[in-house]
Amino acid sequence: MASSSLILIVIAGISLLLFLIIRSKLHAFVALLLVSLLVGIAAGMPLKSVIESIQNGMGGTLGFVAVVVGLGAMFGQMLEASGGAERLAQTLMRKFGESKAQWALGITGFFVAIPVFFDVGFIILVPIVYGLAKKTGRSLLYYGIPLLAGLAVTHSFIPPTPGPIAVANLIGADLGWVILFGFIAGIPAMIVAGPLFGKYISQKIHASIPPYMEWKEYENERDLPSFGLITTIILVPLLLILLNTVSGVVLPEKSTFRSFFTFLGHPFVALTIATLLAFYFLGRKRGLSKQQVQDIATKALEPAGIIILVTGAGGVFKQILVDSGVGKVLADMMSTSSLPPIVLAFIIAALVRVSQGSATVAMVTSAGLMAPFIETLQLTGPILGLITIAIAAGATILSHVNDSGFWLVNRYFGLEVKDTLKSWTVMETIIAFVGFSVVFVISWFV
Repeated sequence: MASSSLILIVIAGISLLLFLIIRSKLHAFVALLLVSLLVGIAAGMPLKSVIESIQNGMGGTLGFVAVVVGLGAMFGQMLEASGGAERLAQTLMRKFGESKAQWALGITGFFVAIPVFFDVGFIILVPIVYGLAKKTGRSLLYYGIPLLAGLAVTHSFIPPTPGPIAVANLIGADLGWVILFGFIAGIPAMIVAGPLFGKYISQKIHASIPPYMEWKEYENERDLPSFGLITTIILVPLLLILLNTVSGVVLPEKSTFRSFFTFLGHPFVALTIATLLAFYFLGRKRGLSKQQVQDIATKALEPAGIIILVTGAGGVFKQILVDSGVGKVLADMMSTSSLPPIVLAFIIAALVRVSQGSATVAMVTSAGLMAPFIETLQLTGPILGLITIAIAAGATILSHVNDSGFWLVNRYFGLEVKDTLKSWTVMETIIAFVGFSVVFVISWFV
């Protein structure tokens, strides 16, 4: 089939995907599968091969993503149920003091969102924002934007959150590099979009606790796990994964220590260790029965299941692009562009994000489109970590009325739509551009 025809098939497929999700309100999982089928058939693949590609794409993706996202979700649920997020917030608030509460909330959000889903972390911690705003008379945005920025940055940039896990798997990036670059890009993004922008926008928009929201301040007397325990459990998997990456660079290939660190720092092993530590120290040791710990773990898999399936469908889309030959044509076309791969990745993710709203869908779709291009250029090592963060940054940009996060913030802060656009949407866009700028500069030296 002519290259021009294959390019038209890609364009038609992406257009149909966006139409199905935006207009028809078809679930992203079904929409991705349906479009994958149609692209494969339209590209002239034998029907049997289309089915095999779907099976291989789903299996190849879920073999990694399902394990990591599932373990991460259970780990996060234990942190939530034990009051670990509250302990982080309370301790940091005491250390920083009320005058620097913005920074304390930004850092709290940054660390809480590593194991806990964005919306859950926000709902757990928003009472602190309410309490501070009531006490000081300031706009909710003064404290709320730093918290949201911390949560949003980590949710998009740092594994084991689902977005970067999915992208890293689809393009073959090492999670150690993703974590490292996620922190390097995420910290300045959180600072600029959080405390700095929060201070500015709170002077322009005064948001008060909405009358329909019920809330109560946290009780300091409540029995919570220690700050040291929570930070240790959160950092264990990150450090083990980073140790794996570092040992692969500095130790000889057949070294016993390198083999040991490679095993210990594989995401499967690192997250299993962290989850078991959470089960024991945040569950059993704090008086929960075996059944209660099991119930908490089971509950965690409910929201994780949807994300896992959508990510798997993204893997199917990628596999169809590769097996049909469409991906190679697309990669050849991209390679003639004067834009570096990292810029293309950011632009594609941003366009899909703005069009349909879901950051997860934007990430998996963009990664699927970029994968053949990356394979053609034979990119490996740190650059793939940078491309992962570029995709994550693009998928964060310009959250508006087609994104569920937009309405979550709108309701909890009692904002008008225009004020949500001026605050939340701008904050997300700052995160996107600052994060992308950092990894783009780093890419000059990698």
